[in-house]
Amino acid sequence: MPTYRRVVITQHGSPEVLQLVEEAELPYPGPDQVLLRVLAVGAAYTDVLIREGMYPGIPKPPFSPGYEVVGIIEQLGEQVTGLALGQRVVALTVTGGYSEYLCVAAQELVPVPDGVDANEAACLALQYVTAYQLIHRVAHLRAGQRVLIHGAGGGVGTALLEIGQILGLDRYGTASTAKQALVQQLGARPIDYQQEDFVQRVRELTGKGVDAVFDGIGGGHLWQSYRALAKGGQLVCYGFSAALRSGQRQWVFLATFALMALLKLWPDGKQVWFYSITGLKQQHPDWFKQDLGMLLDWLAAGRIRPVIAQRLPLQEAMTAHRLLDQGAVPGQLVLVCTGEGAKPCPSKPSK
Repeated sequence: MPTYRRVVITQHGSPEVLQLVEEAELPYPGPDQVLLRVLAVGAAYTDVLIREGMYPGIPKPPFSPGYEVVGIIEQLGEQVTGLALGQRVVALTVTGGYSEYLCVAAQELVPVPDGVDANEAACLALQYVTAYQLIHRVAHLRAGQRVLIHGAGGGVGTALLEIGQILGLDRYGTASTAKQALVQQLGARPIDYQQEDFVQRVRELTGKGVDAVFDGIGGGHLWQSYRALAKGGQLVCYGFSAALRSGQRQWVFLATFALMALLKLWPDGKQVWFYSITGLKQQHPDWFKQDLGMLLDWLAAGRIRPVIAQRLPLQEAMTAHRLLDQGAVPGQLVLVCTGEGAKPCPSKPSK
């Protein structure tokens, strides 16, 4: 009987709640699903929020995290058309990706071009799509406009810097001292938020503020981001990382949305938005596939190159989460899942 391994969240909490388990038999795809042999899965800060129980809509433990995967199609459901066995695909799974094998709805899959590295492709579905949509779908920025990116040395931050350069944006990025060089290498002006008042520094560098701020921190930090805007600028909140550093997490969530509501009413011509990749994907699934497909083409053409700090084997998911907790990841982390030795069931098991 073939087996496979996956990492599960046994309960919400620290990285130690992640456990590697061996399943007795492979999952079987439903009529509209495919069975993937997972090649690589992104390990992102969003997975930390899921592990901590701070992300909406997730199942109750035990379950596997894993927001984005790249895999090879091993089996097709009875109703699946337009896909082929052996084809490499990428999907936004939200949960379930920390696994050597996974069943995914066929409609969620986007083909990976030949020659594209699976580890790099695994960086696109969450972090790069988020970055592209923040710039293109939410803020609608134009070449020459100025943008401030918080956490510029992280996964979404480096993606924003790279895509922003392609689109001709003038970029400023807050980052820790250890990530300043990376931000500069990606063509942006680094701001050390640990040593400098970023609002004051932005005004010194620009004279009037920036046209957009991308803030994944939330809470009271949004007020400072708002102050960094020029007249008519846009503040886009896309996360709540402040909640992980706070002893009053619910307060951070409440403060984020309360402050956003207040700022939206402020009569100074500035705009405030909240972005959720899953929310926008539900509203416009065609946008998600279109944007991810374009980014994969950019990757194939060498126009983008995700910054991958480490490629770790699946069994080191706990190590990956410890690094994410410490904020010690320049760019992104990828978990490599080989699935070697396991073979898909040749036919549907009898009831």
